[in-house]
Amino acid sequence: MENLRIVIADDESIIRLDLKETLQRMGHQVVAEAGDGRTAVELVREHRPDLAVLDVKMPEMDGVDAAKEIAAEKLAPVLLLTAYSQQDLVQRALDAGVFGYVVKPFTESDLLPAMGVAIARFREFHAISEQAESLAAALESRKVVDRAKGVLMDRHGLREAEAFRRIQQQSMNMRKSMREIAEAIIIASEVA
Repeated sequence: MENLRIVIADDESIIRLDLKETLQRMGHQVVAEAGDGRTAVELVREHRPDLAVLDVKMPEMDGVDAAKEIAAEKLAPVLLLTAYSQQDLVQRALDAGVFGYVVKPFTESDLLPAMGVAIARFREFHAISEQAESLAAALESRKVVDRAKGVLMDRHGLREAEAFRRIQQQSMNMRKSMREIAEAIIIASEVA
């Protein structure tokens, strides 16, 4: 695993120090530390680390709620550390978008695979999310172009292929996207 930039958060300074030393021994850089969940979220926003390692039980905001904010903003994968392995806590962590979970006391051999899985799952999730956004934008563009084709077909008695070709030709001539041309056609039809 490459050297990672990591933000850690645990309200117990001894555990935080032990975690920091363990991660540094593993060749990683701890870029920031927090003793509460609210500060952890702010530090993750500021530093954009490769990984955030958060304790579950912390003041201000617990690790699960902090993980939820971090996941919602797609800032970094979150690995939760906890002394608790109750099913409801695990479910809360899953619902919050946590990518890994390690029960204390932990060792390097516990952290290493959990970190790798968390980072891999985050990257996969991020790629799928970007693909979904791209597909949604393409679908929306297609709807606009289809609507503009309908306008041209109604106004000028064109067949569908001819209407599409006009939009395409105008797009090339004006060096604008087909969606921009289609939106202009729709606006012009609403004004007329």
